[in-house]
Amino acid sequence: MAGSEKVIEIRQLSGLDEFPDVVRLQQAIWGFDDIELLPLRFLVVVCKVGGHVFGAYDGAEMAGFCFAIPGIKPGGLPYLHSHMLGVLPEYHNAGIGRRLKLRQRDEALLRGIGLIEWTFDPLELKNAFLNVEKLGAIVRRYYPNQYGTTSSPLHGGLPTDRCIAEWWIGTPRVRSILAGEAVARNPQERISYSADIARIRTEDPARAREIQAANADRFLRAFENGLAVTGFARSQTEGTYLLEAWQ
Repeated sequence: MAGSEKVIEIRQLSGLDEFPDVVRLQQAIWGFDDIELLPLRFLVVVCKVGGHVFGAYDGAEMAGFCFAIPGIKPGGLPYLHSHMLGVLPEYHNAGIGRRLKLRQRDEALLRGIGLIEWTFDPLELKNAFLNVEKLGAIVRRYYPNQYGTTSSPLHGGLPTDRCIAEWWIGTPRVRSILAGEAVARNPQERISYSADIARIRTEDPARAREIQAANADRFLRAFENGLAVTGFARSQTEGTYLLEAWQ
């Protein structure tokens, strides 16, 4: 029953025999060249220094994974950087990504950690909806070409521009959003992408780059002016980031 959420088990990984599947899924999901894969030894270190690795299993088969590494903010605030989350295409739309993030949250809260961050491509509208609307992350930073150009076909040869999701996992706002409750918003700016931006990136990368660059400027100006992404609206034609003043 591939893709059925009820048969998927999420479990924390720590053994050497479990990590090869994580490396294999990196290649299967993103199509990276070998030099860009994060190796087994790195995953061992992640588990030894305060990070975590989780796998999503359909029986004995790994369908998805995520892992996070520990970090310290200026001033000493500890947090987790969720560096990678991936789900095999045949398991998309089964809620596995959200379940992996919630398992990360549970583990972090048990350790007294209040912040998890990760990067995401603002052109990936489904991910944006999950991150902002379903999990309650906010965005206040945008990094052009964060990782350089990669070999992954999913990146389409474009610069790897990234938004930084901040997930303040213990706050009333996040608890309300996770419970499905309405949260008041007062959007002062909207930054939109065509709903078919994935097709544009594949068929017309020059046009996709124009859109990417134009919206990068808008994000950077908005964040300099104290705005943050607090919502994400979807329609048949557009995906729109909603920004408002944030303290």
